[in-house]
Amino acid sequence: MPEPVAGSAPASGPPDARRLEALHAVATLAARPVPTEELLQGVLDVCVRSFAADAGAIALFNPEKATLETAAQRGDFGEAGGPYALPAGHGVTGWCAQNRRALLVPEVRAEPRYIAARPGTRCELAAPLLDGDSLVGVIDLESDRPGGFQPADLTRLEELAAEAARVLALRWRQGHLEAKARQLESLISAGQSLVARLEPGDLFHAFTREARRMFPDSACALYLHDPALGILRRASLEGGEWDPEAPAEVPLEDCLCATVIQTRRAVWFPEVADLDHAELRDLPREPARGSLLATPLTFEGEVVGVMAVFSGRTHRFDNDEKRLCAAFAALGAVAVQNARLYSRVFQTEDALRRNERLTTLGLLAAEIAHEIRNPLTVIKLLYQGSLRIDYPEGDPRSTDQRVIDEKLVQLEAIVTRVLGFAQAPTNLHSRWPLADVVTDTLALVRLKFAQQKVTVEFPLPPRPLFVEGHKGQLQQVLLNLLLNAAQAMPAGGRITVRAELEPASAGPAVTLDVQDTGGGVPEALRARIFDSFLSGRPDGTGLGLAIAKRILRSHHGDIHLLRTGPDGTTMRIRLPLAS
Repeated sequence: MPEPVAGSAPASGPPDARRLEALHAVATLAARPVPTEELLQGVLDVCVRSFAADAGAIALFNPEKATLETAAQRGDFGEAGGPYALPAGHGVTGWCAQNRRALLVPEVRAEPRYIAARPGTRCELAAPLLDGDSLVGVIDLESDRPGGFQPADLTRLEELAAEAARVLALRWRQGHLEAKARQLESLISAGQSLVARLEPGDLFHAFTREARRMFPDSACALYLHDPALGILRRASLEGGEWDPEAPAEVPLEDCLCATVIQTRRAVWFPEVADLDHAELRDLPREPARGSLLATPLTFEGEVVGVMAVFSGRTHRFDNDEKRLCAAFAALGAVAVQNARLYSRVFQTEDALRRNERLTTLGLLAAEIAHEIRNPLTVIKLLYQGSLRIDYPEGDPRSTDQRVIDEKLVQLEAIVTRVLGFAQAPTNLHSRWPLADVVTDTLALVRLKFAQQKVTVEFPLPPRPLFVEGHKGQLQQVLLNLLLNAAQAMPAGGRITVRAELEPASAGPAVTLDVQDTGGGVPEALRARIFDSFLSGRPDGTGLGLAIAKRILRSHHGDIHLLRTGPDGTTMRIRLPLAS
């Protein structure tokens, strides 16, 4: 009875047409744009034809389960046909996989390692598919005749197996690169989608929506971490359903994702259904089963949230999927931080507007006090002078006169205090680059103008221009002009701010022009736009320009309407140039 023959490294020998034809046929399969299943079937067909085999199969090695799993078959396997999984080391193919060597069995009935998979098989020839030292799979050929394969066929099959392994490795690397390219495209597209959104709710839904596009068979959730309160807050879920009775904010000790926050690393949970759902209140109601990959959203060392991918079945996330999640989570962390900053900017703008109203109220009080002080002074002088009457002692009118004197002094003191409170302390005046005052003010309205489709141009002056004054008050004047200009362009437009040096006989000065592309100031208002309580808007107070003029005059400057018309309006600020 012929003994089984094990192969060794492919031996060099004289090439023959059949051998070269088979090698060429396998090599050309690499260029065919077909799925891997068709590629494997093509390799198997070449081997079956080249060796005149009656049947054959290619089994790929599954390293996680240590099994050989059928990927392609040719021939009649009867009821045993179809996919199967064979543990490494079992059967002829299992021996080849375990020992990394080809094996010829001339008569399978005399081979104890043989596992019958096809009734008519009498001779078997198998060779491993090796990519370097890594096992890819095994090619198995079967003949219905004892001795259907010869020892010389071992070398030929090993050569074909080596070429097939090279083709497979090339195809898999190509597929890996294509998958990487698709992932990169997905990340770029997702990043662009996230950057375009600054409203928190819109951003959170866009994040989970883009995540699910990368993992279409999964549900994707976003949780936000509040370290001050020690909670996880549900932000968004795509492809699943929250439990309506579960709270939106969950303490970390009741969260499965708390592990991610504590370790600052991605964590894979193989089977969520095995866990105690009664105590884990951060999980969605659907999907209730499957695996979970939770990835932290980290920004500058702080975990701002958790990205959770729930598979609908048990799934082992490979390294590529974990890297993709990590990259997308990094984009999400930046986007979440941007949304937070965006909200803070709006809160700051609201605070500035409230402060502006308070400042306006204070300046209005000062203006009223100033207008009251003049007639009050006249009343006091007249009353204490020509109108004063000396009543006899004990006359009740003398008491009334004394009370009037006290109240006049009290009113004068109140007016003096109001004027002193409204006046900016001189120690707050300093020397400022005018360009810094302008750019800092423009930063306050950047987001508001972007929403209103208003663009701002501010060409820097050719040389630094310095002014002396209270920076906050100067910014208030400029902010008022910018907001007025934007309100004059409800459909959007352009604002141009230009600073220039103006030589003058009284000393050098700087001018700051604010030009808009609105419809202009109504002719009836042009001569009185700096009067108090004059406004061209239904919601206006008419104090903005009046207060601006008062502030600039307190800085030894002024403001006036330079030009206005259907093409727009230009307001000019003039301030002394600081030495």
